[in-house]
Amino acid sequence: MQIAELPIPDEVKQIVLKSGISELYPPQEEAVLAGALEGKDLVLASPTASGKTLTAELCALKHIVERNGKALYLSPLRALANEKYEEFKKYRSIRKHNGRRVRIGISTGDFDSSDPWLERYDIIIATNEKADSLLRHRAKWIDEISLVIADEVHLLNDSERGPTLEVVLARLMQINPDIQILALSATIKNVEELADWLKAHYVATEWRPVKLNEGVLLQEEVQFKDGAAKKIDKRSRNPALNLALHIVKSGGQALVFASTRRNAVSLAKKAATDLGSILTKPTRRALLSLKERVLASGERTRISELLADLVIHGAAFHHAGLGGRHRKLLEDAFRKGEIKILTATPTLAFGVNLPARTVIIHDYRRYEVGYGYYPITVLEYKQMAGRAGRPKYDTVGEAILLAKTDDERDFLMESYILAEPERIWSKLAVERILRPHVLSTIAAQYAQTEQGVHDFFSKTFYAYQYDPNAIRVVISKILKFLHDEEMINVERDNIVPTKFGRRVSELYLDPVSAVIVRSGLRARAPMITDLSFFHMIAHTPDMYPKLRPYSSEIDQLSLFVDEHKEEFMFSPTSQLEDHLEFEEFLGEAKLSWVMQSWVEEATEDQMIEQFKVQPGDLYRLVDSAKWLLYASRELASLLKHKDLVPKLNILRERAAKGIKAELLQLARLEGIGRARARILFNSGLEGIKDLKTAPIERLVDLPLIGPKVAKKIKEQVGGFVKSEQWKKLGKDKAAKQQFLREHY
Repeated sequence: MQIAELPIPDEVKQIVLKSGISELYPPQEEAVLAGALEGKDLVLASPTASGKTLTAELCALKHIVERNGKALYLSPLRALANEKYEEFKKYRSIRKHNGRRVRIGISTGDFDSSDPWLERYDIIIATNEKADSLLRHRAKWIDEISLVIADEVHLLNDSERGPTLEVVLARLMQINPDIQILALSATIKNVEELADWLKAHYVATEWRPVKLNEGVLLQEEVQFKDGAAKKIDKRSRNPALNLALHIVKSGGQALVFASTRRNAVSLAKKAATDLGSILTKPTRRALLSLKERVLASGERTRISELLADLVIHGAAFHHAGLGGRHRKLLEDAFRKGEIKILTATPTLAFGVNLPARTVIIHDYRRYEVGYGYYPITVLEYKQMAGRAGRPKYDTVGEAILLAKTDDERDFLMESYILAEPERIWSKLAVERILRPHVLSTIAAQYAQTEQGVHDFFSKTFYAYQYDPNAIRVVISKILKFLHDEEMINVERDNIVPTKFGRRVSELYLDPVSAVIVRSGLRARAPMITDLSFFHMIAHTPDMYPKLRPYSSEIDQLSLFVDEHKEEFMFSPTSQLEDHLEFEEFLGEAKLSWVMQSWVEEATEDQMIEQFKVQPGDLYRLVDSAKWLLYASRELASLLKHKDLVPKLNILRERAAKGIKAELLQLARLEGIGRARARILFNSGLEGIKDLKTAPIERLVDLPLIGPKVAKKIKEQVGGFVKSEQWKKLGKDKAAKQQFLREHY
């Protein structure tokens, strides 16, 4: 089916044709024939790179331009949401019937807002959690949505991400029964069941634009699913790297999935050792530039320096411990073909689009604390394998598992390559997971009676798959908890939220977290310090990621707890009474210590050295802490703890930047982070008044403050820069940049 033949606006056709697409892929054609462009609900289940996003784009533009509708695009991850936002931006030149251009918006944070500004946008991209938050705030523009696109809908099977997506879809169908749902999924076994729940048609296909060869590597030979075999040269002792180097020598790239961050880093180091002799001169030049950009992004730490040392050889590692800027640099370099071997943890398989000629699954087992090693699911394997093959570049992609014995090779072939993906099952009916959704149903007044609550949850995927009565028992238990904790009241047959319950829901808190914060604010530590508040939020289930104490840290952490026992909001369990609870408390103490070190301006390198906390984990801790300190401040205000409100407010601001209180005024300026703020302060420029009167030359002479930053500072504080000064500074720019490269 040709793009020119489709019943879509001509402007949309022109943009799609200009992007190099003139004909639909088979899955896209099947989706059109199934009525996707006619407003029919549809589940499109097909492999990675088979064209699901274009189908979503065409449906969205059809709604907006021809029907004056509004589209909501749901993404499971922020990184994926940002990627989709960039893809949709190409349609911003299209005009609607009223003459106004199509507007694309994105919202992935700030859970305590209805984001009324989003009403101006036609296509809104949001994470599942943000959409849930918007529904809790009863955002008025939600009623205008005519199309919801649910990306990666097979993640309903994920115990952490799935329930939120399930509730959001059920809620949107409750609000607007006429809304069109387009659910995009990897190939799953029970797609018909999912479609039935959504009252949708479905298209399920294994078609891919690039043929996929799946096989198992044993020593130096790959045996493929179709019976073919391939020999590879032995260049190192690691079979995965032998295969990766073989692919690079033939002009391709390899994506190697490792089970842990440590393994990913180790493999990248080994790859870098052998890659150097294969790289061309143009690639080497590009990688030298990449190295400089890696070192210039954020603080210099051992991790950034290691990454820089690896990328210059064409290898890199990618995991959640990296900061966002470094991950973006690596992703872009890999897409350009500059990075030849990228080692990654499996989370990348569910994230941004990074295809490679060959995908190598180094480990098919995962380790989880308390469970030990367990094999991955077929669905997870298929997600990783789906990254193999670059459309427009490769005719064949390869997905290879590693085996150590003949018996293991046969097992992998049978259990993964020849196996079908598992059925997806709802994970909603777990009390911990269901609790905030029950509260939000009442707090946002989507239900006013106990029966109304049961009626809503009887329309979820869980209730569709199981006996609806099974979830009633859990809901009744949750309702009792919410009543006992004064989040809801019962007035005859009606259930109404209290002010506390409504605010907890709006703040996107687990009700248990809210109870913990309330207890901490009421009881208080004998001595209130920053550590007290950090411990209070570390004690909540919403604080993520949790930190576990290493065995080598137990004594040091026990001493830390003993020294600061007057500052902790909650008393530790005795090690003799409950060893596991005591270790959990030490994990909370460690997290509190990490955050305290952060606001006392410890460097990233110091954090890695002392706590073994990677930059990416630190950023996630900071994100969680900002949100929970904000929520604690809001609850302190609601519960009349007025003396604690300013303390929480200042600590939240310090946590956001990682600074001592003396830097707050400086760090509020745009473009001034913790490093620049400290440099300014230590030079005697301690506040706005000092910056306003200081000559701009004085600012430029400071490390990390270039002419542009200096001018921006002056503009913000109300200073004046003469044109002659600016011209002179421009001439000195090259010398300044050289100085920075050599010293910072």
